[in-house]
Order: sequence, then C-alpha cells, then structure tokens
Amino acid sequence: MTRARPTTDDVRPQTRWRTAATIAASAAVTVAMTMTGAGAAIAAQPSAPPTPVTRAAISPALSEGRGAAVNFVEQEAENAVTTGMAVGPDRTAYSLAAEASGRQAVRLTGGQYVEFTLPKAANAISVRYSIPDAATGGGITSPLTVSVNGGGARTMNLTSKYSWLYNQYPFSNDPNAGLLHADWWITECGCVPAATTPTPVISTPFRPMHFYDEQRLLLGRTYRAGDTVRLTMPANAAAAWTIVDLLDSQQVGLPTVKLLASNVLAFGADPFGKRDSADAFDKAIAFAKRHHLTVYVPPGVYTVDRHIIVDDVTIQGAGNWYTVIRGDEVALATPAADGSVHTGVGFYGKDAADGGSRNVHLSGFTIRGDVRERIDTDQVNGIGGALSDSTIDGLYIQHTKVGIWLDGPMDGLKVSNTTIVDQIADGVNFHTGVTNSSVSNSFIRNTGDDGLAMWSEGTADANNVFDHNTVQTPTLANGIAIYGGTDNTVSNNLVADPIREGSGLHVGSRFGATAFTGSLDIADNTTVRAGTYELNWNIGLGAIWFFALEKNIDADIEVTGDHYLDSTYNAIMVVADWPVKDLYSVTNLHFRDVQVDGTGTSVLSARAAGSATFDNVDARNVGAVGVNNCGTFHFTPAGSEFSLSGSGNDGGGTTGPWFASWELPNTITCDDRPPVVAPPAPSPWIQP
Repeated sequence: MTRARPTTDDVRPQTRWRTAATIAASAAVTVAMTMTGAGAAIAAQPSAPPTPVTRAAISPALSEGRGAAVNFVEQEAENAVTTGMAVGPDRTAYSLAAEASGRQAVRLTGGQYVEFTLPKAANAISVRYSIPDAATGGGITSPLTVSVNGGGARTMNLTSKYSWLYNQYPFSNDPNAGLLHADWWITECGCVPAATTPTPVISTPFRPMHFYDEQRLLLGRTYRAGDTVRLTMPANAAAAWTIVDLLDSQQVGLPTVKLLASNVLAFGADPFGKRDSADAFDKAIAFAKRHHLTVYVPPGVYTVDRHIIVDDVTIQGAGNWYTVIRGDEVALATPAADGSVHTGVGFYGKDAADGGSRNVHLSGFTIRGDVRERIDTDQVNGIGGALSDSTIDGLYIQHTKVGIWLDGPMDGLKVSNTTIVDQIADGVNFHTGVTNSSVSNSFIRNTGDDGLAMWSEGTADANNVFDHNTVQTPTLANGIAIYGGTDNTVSNNLVADPIREGSGLHVGSRFGATAFTGSLDIADNTTVRAGTYELNWNIGLGAIWFFALEKNIDADIEVTGDHYLDSTYNAIMVVADWPVKDLYSVTNLHFRDVQVDGTGTSVLSARAAGSATFDNVDARNVGAVGVNNCGTFHFTPAGSEFSLSGSGNDGGGTTGPWFASWELPNTITCDDRPPVVAPPAPSPWIQP
C-alpha cells in the first residue's frame, strides 16, 4: 500500500505536537541499548525443562479457534534455556525488541546458545533471527550452528541483506543517508526540517527498522518430543551478535510425486538452479495446456528471473519444503509500461485490462525473491495480475515486494494454507475490484506494510473474506486493513505485534478508496499487543481503529465476538483527520459480545463525530477512563460530537466501570494523552 505522507495537523490541535521529540529520544535510546546488548542475563539452567508452546507469544488457549491452523509449533526464545541476554520487553518503534514476536527475544554473542526442547516429533525447523547490517548497508552473512541432543551439528548461514531499512517512506538501504524528505514533518524534532531555522541535526542511522528475517532447515531425520535443539553463535562468527526470536518446528512429509504430468525437467529446467529455467517453465505450461495436464515441478531449486505468465493452468510442486523457485531482482534496460524498473521471480495472471487469467491453480512450492528495497511501481511480487476462478494453496513466499498482489477487476480467487514472510511491503492485497475471493488458514509474518488488505481504489472490492489467518509483526501499518468496499468479512483471525503507523485491525476511508457500502462484518478476531503509538500523531491508537480521512464511514459495520488482548493504548479508536474533522464522521458502528483484556489507556478513544452502539462488551484491566471522548475538539456545551449507547457492558479498571452512565451518551472526557498503565498479561476469561 502506498503510504500517505504525514502532515502537521492530522488529528488533533497543532499545539499538541511539541512533545514529540521526547518520544524520538526514547526510541533512539532503546535502539542503542538493544544493539549494544544491554539487558539482563538469562540464567542457564542445569537441565532442559519443556519449552512452552505459544501462538503469537501467548498461550494457545487464549486464541483457540482463531488464526491459522498451521503444521508447525512456535516456541519463543525468551522462554527457552540460554546463556544469552534478554532483549526487551519493549514496544518502542525502531527497536529490536518491538519487532520481535511477543516484544522479546534473546541476544547471543560468540559461544552463547539458546536451547529449545521439542514439544513433538519434528524433522524441520524455522529460525526467526536478526544480525547486524554492514556499516554502509547491504547486509552481512554469519553462521549459526544447529545441533540436536548435543550432536549432528549443522550450519545455517544467516544473512541481513533482506533486513535493515532506514529513513522515511519508501525507505533506504543506506544507514548513513540524510532525510529522504526534508519537507516532511518528523517526530524527531517536532518540525519540518527544511522549514526550520536553524536546520535540525538528524542523527544516523535514521529510523532503523525491518530487523528480522527467517530461515528454514531440514534436519535430515525425525527427532522425538523431548529432544533438544540448540542454536549456538560460533565464537568466530562474522556478526557481533545474533538475535534469536523464536523457533518453529514441524514434521515435514515426503515430497509429492506426480507421474502423469508436464514435468518441467523434460523441458530443460535445471533443479540445481545454475541455469535460468523460465523458458522451460513456459514450455511445460504450453504443453500442459495442449494436453490438459498438470505442470509438475519436482524437488529442486529452480532459478527464474522474470514473471511466469499463467492462464488456464495448474502448477504443482512437490511441497514447499522441496520445490523452491527463486530469482534475482533484475534491472530493466528501460522502464516497463506499468512503471516497473525491475523484474523478478513471480507467477502473474494477465492484466485485467487484457481480460485477466482464469482457472489457474498453484500449489506446493516456494517462491523466494531477492527484493531488498521498496519501489512502489515495481511489479516484483510473488503472485500478481488478475486471477479469476483460481486457487493458491500451500505456497511459501519470501523476499518479494508483496507476497500476493492482485489487480482487479477479477472474481473468485481462493488463497489457502499459504505462508508469507519477510516482505518489503504487504502480505496480500486485494486491489481494485476483487470480488467473491478469500484468504483463509494462511500465516503472514514480518511484512513491511499491511499483512492482509482489501484496497478498493476506484472500484469496490466486494463479497470477500479474510478468515482464520494469523498475522504477526507487521513492521509498518496494520495486521488487517480494509479500505472501502462492499459486503466484506474479516473473521476468526489472530493478529499480533503491529509496530507503527497502524495497528491490529483497521477500517479506513483513505488512499482513494471507494466509500464503504452495504455491510462490513468483523467477527471473532483476536488481537494481541496491538493499540500502537502513532509516532506522527503522537497519540495512541486502538487495537481496532476506524479512520475517516476522505469520506464518511457510514456503512453497516458489525464488530462481533472480537477479543482485544494487552492493548498498549486503546482497544478501540474512532478518528477523523484534523483538517476534515468537521466534514467526515463515523456512524452506524456496532460492537457486540466483545472482550477487552488489558488496555494501557481506554476501551474507546473517540476523536471524530459520529456514534456507536455497544452491547455485552466486557472489559478488565483498563488503565484510564473507559471512554476517552474528544469528539471533534469543539467541546460544546451540548457535549461531544460522538455519542454512545448500549446495554450489558461490564467491567472496567482503575477509574471504575468502563461504560459508566455518567459518560453517556456524549460526555466530554477528553484527555489527549492519558497516562499509560501497563496491564497484566492476558489470561483465560472466566464467565460468571
């Protein structure tokens, strides 16, 4: 998603911006402490206790039935046995802790280890990690030794060449670069540098981010529950330190074999990746279409340095652990018609303007790109174009710009059981007129923009569903975002650890999107450690937030059964941009059967005109007044311009019931930046 530039008067009185420099100073200190290894030592233990299994760094019981049902188990490094140092917990943007799952990790130096006890049989692992950047950018490589039960040492060659972005949007790989946009307002000085005298000095690296990457390893045999996996940083490693965030372990089955098929090897594909296999894929696809066969891609690593155009074809790999289709990012001699200045590996349907593609089915392989910078005009996504009446199942997509970016109009795509990690921008984006399509049971981690998005730019997305997905640690923007559209659904998802300029769930009238019409159903989702701090606005967001920037938000929006756990600031926010706060409002918003377990500030922060109903919304461990109602900041004798109604709402926190009668229907309770009271960790909800 192309981000809008920040302005100085977005959502609140301009006089409130002047304290922003203190936030920047805090962030800088946190980055410095994390990168130099400050933190408490975690004592090594004489024997290996079971390493807890988590989902989004909480007990699986707290998100039961929500999120993707994945075939791996997650174990956090901070819960394992280690001789390393603690990183975090900390939620301050631009810090290694904030981008870690659960906002905690473990820092190793030469000779130190972290050791996990397997909870079930496994023959494969994934390690999420961070190592330093090169002094001038571009990354380094450094080894990590993997041993099981003290033997069979193997080496993972970690890299930071896909990590470490800096500066303002659309970011830079250069840690020493000056401001990309000196005419933008920035938090660090609470000013527009180019319009400020004397010109402020901005330290470098400026706004480091996108620290983490992950790597997979087949262990060569199956190990039992109770066996121990030790990750050791060698004493002679190139990196000064290695951060281990978590370990995913799983039992990978045998590769899938398909004999009656159009096998890419028969057309000259190289399974060792030494030669480009793009032409061989094209020939296999053409043969398969003539003879009504599936294209089969056997185990191997295949180099493909351009798009493979797909239409009316099925392409099946041996499984995403076995079939890897990788490619370099290639500079084009002249820009393409769509504005791209690079190409790279990707499976693309035909452009919607040319009728799009239909009946495409992709399954059982990995797409691994080589994208290290964000250029919004580049089509260097894992999957792109228009794909109607098609399926994407069981893929693993890494190091592309966007995992799956679809440009409609198109209809009837189903994405399922797919893992998307380490993207420069979005995980999945349904862009412009995508209808009757879905993403389900998929896992998205470490995106550089929205994890899942429906963006109705110019033409409405309609009748789409995001269901039973897990989205973790988007480094920018939101876990799941809906920008305009008609009759869409977001249900049964698990979203954790958004970092900045967004939060867990988002409904926004912005980016040129069509108006919301019909209904939007948001049901049975769980957010964890959302409700971020918006550094440009210098205020806390909600775990779910509604933003009226370009139009009213007045469709029927039903939020039912959601759980908002451990929200850093608010659970719910309704906000209008400051310049248009008297033009646009948020109405017809309904919350029912919602649980709020822990907020640093309020259950609801209202900073717009409009209204909402709340029925059976229960809250506990609320850090500030339950309803922080600023309306449109006119503070009229008649009360706030935002009103509330409802019944059956229980619980509260430090100031009493969150939905107190004295707050209704529109009492002004505005505190622009209430003190934060960190809540206790979420726990099972005991019904009376």
